[in-house]
Amino acid sequence: MRDPTPLPNLTTLKDQAKRLRTRLQTGGETVGHSKALELVAAQYGFNDWNTLHAALGNRKGPESLAPGARVTGAYLGQPFSARVVGIQAITSSPGNFRVSLDLDEAVDVVTFDSFSAFRKRVNGVIGKDGTSPARTSNGRSQLELSWS
Repeated sequence: MRDPTPLPNLTTLKDQAKRLRTRLQTGGETVGHSKALELVAAQYGFNDWNTLHAALGNRKGPESLAPGARVTGAYLGQPFSARVVGIQAITSSPGNFRVSLDLDEAVDVVTFDSFSAFRKRVNGVIGKDGTSPARTSNGRSQLELSWS
């Protein structure tokens, strides 16, 4: 039986597979990318990657989100759970949405050890897949959302 935990978006799942593959190779076990994808699918309770990928395709898009909806995700790499405060389609950029989130717990958005900056309210732009087109310096989406 599959765990009812909300699924991350496709980009996040592929990143997990890459990190898993790298970690296994560091330990001396060579695993191909497709095998890493299969292992990630198994972690989420799916029989294989194709089934997981199909489940992602059947999710509702951001246009189904409304104020008050519950979401999970990551902001600047920091995991969070939150309530949607507002969402609006960006008419000048079809397929993108401006979203405002009220995080359950503030996240530290600074990686510098001797300084912190906590955010409880986050605003960003996401595409239909729940990820922002804007990237951090390590190439990760600034904002990644998952919802059911």
